[in-house]
Amino acid sequence: MSSFTVKEAKTGFTFNLLADNGKVIAVSEVYSTKAACRKGAESVSDYALLAPIEDQTLKNYEVEKNPKFEVFLDNKKEYRFRLKASNGEIIAASEGYATKDSCMKGIHSVKVNTLWSEIEEKESA
Repeated sequence: MSSFTVKEAKTGFTFNLLADNGKVIAVSEVYSTKAACRKGAESVSDYALLAPIEDQTLKNYEVEKNPKFEVFLDNKKEYRFRLKASNGEIIAASEGYATKDSCMKGIHSVKVNTLWSEIEEKESA
């Protein structure tokens, strides 16, 4: 089953959204408290399914209102996405993808996997 895993980081707490196969689909920013991190994971579930996609790789792309997914090219020319909450804060981000199609599949995976994901806490190593 897919899940959000909350874990302690050096300067706070982060979460990963994991697919059924255990692969990381998206990661969070660092939150100062575990409660805030859990709330961030809940926000991903709240926003992901209906969030429109703003494809910033297109010339003259249409700017969408938050919450939204943003697709963009990073400095390495890899495709990435980030999910922004209604307040404009980034609540989840992806790894780099070689193709835009793979990036779009990553967004689809977030949308599908957040439907039934539970939040689990992992012990720090």
